[in-house]
Amino acid sequence: MDGESKDVKQEKIEKLKGVLPEIFTEGKIDLHQLHLTLGEVVVTEGERYVLNWAGKTDAFKVLQETTTATLVPAEKESIEFDKTGNIFIEGENLEVLKVLQKAYYGKIKMIYIDPPYNTGNDSFIYPDRFQESKGEYLKRIGDKDEEGLLTKEGLFRKNNKESGHFHSNWLSMMYPRLFLARNLLREDGVIFVSIDDNEVHNLRLLMNEIFGEENFIDTICWKKKYGGGAKEKYLVSVHEYILVYAKVKIDLPEILVEFEEEKAKRFYKYKDEKFEKLGYYRTHPLEAVKSFDTRDNLKFSVIAPDGTKVYPKRQWRWSKERFEEALSKDEVIFNKNKDGEWVLYSKQYLNEENGEQRKTKAQSLIDDIFTQEGTKEVVDIFGDAKIFSFPKPNRLAKKLIEIGGLSCNDLVLDFFAGSGTTAHAVLDLNKGDGGNRKFICVQMPEKCDEDSEAFKAGYKTIAEICKERIRRVIIKLKDVIANDSKQSKLHLSRHPESNEGSRILKADSSSSFDSAQDESPQNDPQETGDLGFKVFKLQPSNFKIWRSDIKEDDLPKQLDAFEKPIKSESQITNMMWEILLKSGYDLNTKIEENKIDDCDVFSVADNEIILALSKISEKAIKEITTLKPKKFICLDSLFSGNDQLKTNTALQLKDAGVEFKTI
Repeated sequence: MDGESKDVKQEKIEKLKGVLPEIFTEGKIDLHQLHLTLGEVVVTEGERYVLNWAGKTDAFKVLQETTTATLVPAEKESIEFDKTGNIFIEGENLEVLKVLQKAYYGKIKMIYIDPPYNTGNDSFIYPDRFQESKGEYLKRIGDKDEEGLLTKEGLFRKNNKESGHFHSNWLSMMYPRLFLARNLLREDGVIFVSIDDNEVHNLRLLMNEIFGEENFIDTICWKKKYGGGAKEKYLVSVHEYILVYAKVKIDLPEILVEFEEEKAKRFYKYKDEKFEKLGYYRTHPLEAVKSFDTRDNLKFSVIAPDGTKVYPKRQWRWSKERFEEALSKDEVIFNKNKDGEWVLYSKQYLNEENGEQRKTKAQSLIDDIFTQEGTKEVVDIFGDAKIFSFPKPNRLAKKLIEIGGLSCNDLVLDFFAGSGTTAHAVLDLNKGDGGNRKFICVQMPEKCDEDSEAFKAGYKTIAEICKERIRRVIIKLKDVIANDSKQSKLHLSRHPESNEGSRILKADSSSSFDSAQDESPQNDPQETGDLGFKVFKLQPSNFKIWRSDIKEDDLPKQLDAFEKPIKSESQITNMMWEILLKSGYDLNTKIEENKIDDCDVFSVADNEIILALSKISEKAIKEITTLKPKKFICLDSLFSGNDQLKTNTALQLKDAGVEFKTI
């Protein structure tokens, strides 16, 4: 563990060395040799198709800078911290994405973000002072008021349209975040980004550069409202966009979604003797209307009910063998058109042979979910629509999660979490189908305006609104489960024969919500899924960081950092989480706190790593050796004044095949 996040630049250099070692000279890339190696593939002329903007080079610098920041747990703000796999992170999202690189690299199935649209009224963090040093930039994004809240002054910069770098500022903000987000996606992962007409053109080019044009899936057009626009002079804008990209398109599975009830009724409206098992069916012409290739095996005659032979004008959609099989199953319909010619249709049933409903292709138009739903959800949760303006509807996030193929145990990441719609959607979906999807939501503790309804209601930051929404959604879902459990118990008490052999349960109408929680199976993930979330907050490292770019006057401080690397305010648990994150373990890693010879130690991932951060002894080391962890990490200060113990520890662990690290 080096105390820093994954070095994006160095990682790419190492990969390039592995593929093209011949282009490196004294550790640098020789462009002439690269051109010789790749020939005409390399573009050397100045004129080429590329997205460029003022500050792009500096945006790269911001991206490539590593961070020493960490995440600390906030258990009192969480629900079932030790049981849940859902995560909320409060912090500036660029730094958080850097912190997550080692632990979540290539682990996220789906990302959905709803970033600032750059309307001219947005305030967001972007590296607009390109002459400032990394330390100055980090200080600026860490600026807080006296209560520890991120302030807009000097931090959240309003990007006015009058600015000469209006689009550039937005691109500089988005580029490093999208780049780091791509690293976190699995090879079969997918990302959805909401946007409107202000930046959709630039976003498409930006994502082509980061994800590759070949990994573009589609642009979803979302009709977000019914109408309105009385103040509009020209067209009434009723839509937004959602850009969809894959990490690696060839690894992305086929996208299929459930038939919506109304659409199913519209298309599947016939029934036959197979209705009980296969449901309604629809018809489809058996003759190929158009075909990009001609295949002789699809040109054959079939015998109509009157004995005549029927030939296709072009070719059939099925082979003769497939046709004969369908005919034997009564899945072919013969009809005559107005000219008296036989026309053949195939039957397609709503349900598959196993009884499960057939899925269909997702479409690039969403026209049945509206922003009013998102507003109503905020009212239902908080009692006031003004707590959060223009939240995305829960159903929209659910639709995208379905299109994204998020299944059991998969992770979805939202690093512009806003009011928490993504978390709400995941919890609702799991409740509905018994799934076990997990979310990671990231939201900056951006201070609410003091004249806003949210601030008046007691919410000082956007992050507080998001956390509170998640809490209220969980409480509501637990309430529903408790009520369902009561109804089930009531049914069993009235109709014991419906569950023969089980004991008779009686409903207690006077029980409180708390007692209902205790009696219901809501704490059993097999029964109810994960109804909790753990809160972490971004903060500077618990360890003093050795800096090589110091002035001579600051050298005594650096020597102090070398001798006493732990900050005085650091807590044991916080240090443990930092070490795990920077060692590549995620925030849901199994952790057990044990006592060995009066020494408190942490066992990580069933003894893969054992940490000693408060005390160590010779006896404890012997017992740890017998446990045979892969690695033992200990604070160097625990050996202070006992160099012999440290030396013996290193030798014992080496003989046992255990890696030994001190901090």
